[in-house]
Parts: sequence; structure tokens; C-alpha cells
Amino acid sequence: MKLAYLTGQYPKVSHTFVRREILGLEALGHDVVRLSVREADSGVVDPVDVDEREKTTVFFHASKLQWLSAFFAAFARTPGALISELVNALMKLRAPGPGFTQRIAYLLEATFFLEVLRKEGVQHLHAHFGRNAASVARIIENLGGPGFSMTVHGPDEFDDPLGHELGEKVAASRFTAAISSYTTGQLRRWVATPHWNKLEVIHCSVDESFFEEAGPIDEACVTFTCVGRLCAQKGQLMLVDAFAALLAEGRKAKLVLAGDGEMRADVEARVREHGIGDHVEITGWINERQVREYLEASRCMVLPSFAEGLPVVIMEAFAMGRPVISTYTAGIPELVREGHNGWLVPAGDVPALTGALREALASSASELDARGRDGAKRVREQHFVDTEVARLEALLRKAVGEA
Repeated sequence: MKLAYLTGQYPKVSHTFVRREILGLEALGHDVVRLSVREADSGVVDPVDVDEREKTTVFFHASKLQWLSAFFAAFARTPGALISELVNALMKLRAPGPGFTQRIAYLLEATFFLEVLRKEGVQHLHAHFGRNAASVARIIENLGGPGFSMTVHGPDEFDDPLGHELGEKVAASRFTAAISSYTTGQLRRWVATPHWNKLEVIHCSVDESFFEEAGPIDEACVTFTCVGRLCAQKGQLMLVDAFAALLAEGRKAKLVLAGDGEMRADVEARVREHGIGDHVEITGWINERQVREYLEASRCMVLPSFAEGLPVVIMEAFAMGRPVISTYTAGIPELVREGHNGWLVPAGDVPALTGALREALASSASELDARGRDGAKRVREQHFVDTEVARLEALLRKAVGEA
């Protein structure tokens, strides 16, 4: 099949799961065109992502002349459809969600990418995330382009389901992949029941290389590693508070915050406020190889999120044999099981988080290894890239066949 993937930004440091899907489909013999609205993260340092960046067609890399040329080409082919999209943008001036200017931007993006898809002979378009990229994919089909499907992650889509027109997008899609059962449940709130059969769970995944690097936990290791963008929803400020309380008990431990983001200054200020700078390392942007090294050198992976879909870093930690401390949030309890492969605490509960850190610190290496093995087993069963890509491929084949 000749496929295309469309995202708002590709490659993105925190979205390696998209790359694994694309490469997995190519390994099965399919040709995948990469499309992105915006240029890649400034934090892209992984050599594989650098290579992916070179393969990606980016809307904002094109000139305004190219945008206009594509727009008028679409108008020449399907004037009625394009005028309908313009009227639709005007009719939704007072509707929730994107304003008129943003809807016109979607239309420009759609006409630009439509030219790429036509030249490449793409049979089906898949959008990751049910926000802007899915809006553009829907317009592309309306303008005579290939049918589309999308993967919905959360939590952002569910912060404004009406504004993102989730119900309409699912109805228009050939199928909609959700990354967890929780996600399908949320989508059913906004999708008319006749379209519920379009919802399929396709998990984000990890590849064999993570399992190959699984190793025993050093009994002397006292390092907790948190991997993720430094932002409000990941809960790092609460983690710093909980870790400071752990140190105040006289316990020896280290915390690594692997990542960067808009809240870095706030996190650094909180670390200074507690006076624990000698015990906390903030790495800044790091590549996938470095993430693995930090996970391997840790006692436990911690992710105290307030809002999530189902974090891929939890899968990566489990695959490498590291237990996980996280929260009863979204799809996380579908993977992290209290007492089996990790600890779950209420989101925002600092004392409970301190307690989980304390228990992990007091556990023997053999106990932690047992939890890590349980986690690896669940990831192998539910989040292995070959299995999930094969399931996705079957849906794509069906969509192309029906089209």
C-alpha cells in the first residue's frame, strides 16, 4: 500500500511511537509518505529522528506561492467542494473550537498536502492525534483526496471534544484507533452510537531492542528516573515535593528528571526552594539512547501525571525490567498494576507519592526485578510493535480495500 502519515509536528522528541509505527509499516513492505504541518522539535537529537526529519514534507517549509498554487489547483479540480469548505468555515464563526483564521489555515494546509498525496499516489492517509492534523485530513478527503483514519491519544483531545469536533471526525473516518480502552470510552461519549464500531484499540508500542537491554537492578542503586516533558500535566513539581519529603526522612536517594520543557524554570526553582539541588539532576533534551541509559541506571521509573493518554515511557521502562510508580490516571492502570509491577497513587497526592518512593527504596533488588519482569510480560503481550503494527496494517488494508 501507498500510505501517508500526517501529524502536527514530526518528528517530535516525545512521539517516538509514531516513528515506530511508520518504520514498522515500511518493514512490512508498504511505502509511507511523512507529512508534518510544522517543523520538527528543536530538541531533535536522535540520529534516527534526524533521518526522519529529512524524509518529511513540512507545510511551513513551503513558500506562500506554493500554498496558493496548491489552493487554486484544488479549486480548479473541485470548486464546489472547496467553496463548501469556505462556507463551512464561515458558518462556524460562533462555534466552539478553531476560529475562522485557523479554519482557513487548515484549508490551505489541506490543499497543499493534497497536491503531495496526488503526486505520490497515496491510497490512504492516517493522522496522529485527533486535533489539527485530523481536521486537515478530513478536509483533504472532502476535497477529493484519499480516505483517512486517525489515532486519538488524549488528554488534549478530551479537554475540548466539541471544539475538536471529535464526534464528526470519527464519523468521517474509515476507522479511529484509540491507544487504550479508556480512550475508547471517552470517545464514545462524543460519538453517535452507529459509529462506535469504527473505534479500535491500537496501543502505542516498543520494539525488541528495549527488551534486549533489560538487566537486573543494582541493590545499591537509589536513583529514581522521571522521563517526560517538563510541563504541568506530568506532575514533576509534585514529584520534587514528594522527593524532598523522602530526603527529609534521612533517606539517601537521587532523582533524575530526564527531559526539558516550558516548566523547567519552575521545577528548578522548586528544587532550590527545597535545597535539594545536590540530589536532583535535570538532563534537558536527550535522545532515545540516553533515555535507555538513564532507565537502566535507575531503581524505578516515576511518572506522577495529572492527565495522560497512556505514556510510552512506562512501556519502555517495563520492557527494560524497571518497575513503575505512576497515578490512577486515564489508561495508566491498564498497564501499571499495583502490587504486581509497580505502584499507583492518586494524582496530586504528595504524601501518597512519598510513600510509594519510600516503599520502592525499601524493596530489595529481587523484589523490584520481579515487578519489572511482570511489567515486561504485560508490555510484550499488549504493546509490542510487531503485534500492534500488524493489527493496524489489517485495518489499513480493509480501509484501502473498501475505498
